[in-house]
Amino acid sequence: MEPLYGPIRDYAWGSRSAIALLQGRVVPSAGPEAELWLGAHPGAPANVDRAGERVSLCDLVRDEPGQWLGQRVSERFGSRLPFLLKVLAADAPLSLQAHPDAEQARAGYAAEAGLPEGQRTYSDPHHKPELLVALTPFEALCGFRDPAESAEALAAFGVPELAPVVAALRAGPAGLRTAVRTLLGWPVAERDGLLGGVLAASVDTPDAELAHRLAKAYPADPGVLVALLLHHVRLVPGEAIWMPAGNLHAYLSGCGVEIMAASDNVLRGGLTPKRVDVDELLRVLRFEVLDAPVRAALPVGPGVDWWPVPVDDFALHRVRVGATVPSVTLPLPGPRVVLCAGGAVTVDDGAGAVTLASGEAAIGTAAGEPLRISGDGEAYVATSGLR
Repeated sequence: MEPLYGPIRDYAWGSRSAIALLQGRVVPSAGPEAELWLGAHPGAPANVDRAGERVSLCDLVRDEPGQWLGQRVSERFGSRLPFLLKVLAADAPLSLQAHPDAEQARAGYAAEAGLPEGQRTYSDPHHKPELLVALTPFEALCGFRDPAESAEALAAFGVPELAPVVAALRAGPAGLRTAVRTLLGWPVAERDGLLGGVLAASVDTPDAELAHRLAKAYPADPGVLVALLLHHVRLVPGEAIWMPAGNLHAYLSGCGVEIMAASDNVLRGGLTPKRVDVDELLRVLRFEVLDAPVRAALPVGPGVDWWPVPVDDFALHRVRVGATVPSVTLPLPGPRVVLCAGGAVTVDDGAGAVTLASGEAAIGTAAGEPLRISGDGEAYVATSGLR
């Protein structure tokens, strides 16, 4: 194993405390810190030391795929690390978004060949399923809830203009596409009046509170009402949400460990100043109810949990060592990225041991032996999902 140094993305919705506290730095930070990237994505690759200089992991994986990825991962995914591990820290809502499946991503990327970067919806030909595990209390919108519940929530505002949307939702899942298309396609000149009517209604419910909160951050944005069609969940540390392709979601607040396929394909529909592509979002959305958005950790051995997902791009394990479980050995194939999320842990893959404090990370190549983690702390281990 060797130390891995990840960049921090300074998106405006980021926290000025969460990542700094995780890494033991001064709070508040100088500016918003939204995401710590620990991978080889070309948008913000992590680095390793080589002869006293920091070298991009993206370049190393591309130039030495056999060493870093191994034969099976290289054959399946090519000369790229198939997963990206992040720490995400939100102080304000993220955009209302979804991600394409693998076929949609390939087709969309090919169709936009030659377009300037600012006009592209697809940044690469890969899908982006993702799993987020809460490190702190975490709030999110994820997947469509029962349309009957959404219909009653919108009807309670008593806004006549919403009657067609309420009627569509009362038709069940078959009406979800019509409801979302109607709201996101609302004429710009009429949006102030629509949301003004909703916010002026004398309604005391969690849905009304959420609408007021989102409208404060994004006035005149129809995504405020689309958000009311989604599950509103609050995770406790250790709980996770799994977002497969085509599921509409938005993270609202909190800090978590996120792992995803190594892609940056994001189709936005609202709650953002960034580029919105409603037509493409509607094309990739799955207009179906997401029955169980929250996933609990599953124990797989003393001190070890995981959150199984139905993709082979990545897998995520949590390891907790200390007095009761002084060490853990994981026979997980490489490549492996390890993040210490509290305390201190020593990580050894047979090629070298690294001691990590909270917020520090390490990486091991595909050639390493079973991973041994010891010390007194908590660590997250990211690998490919190939077994």
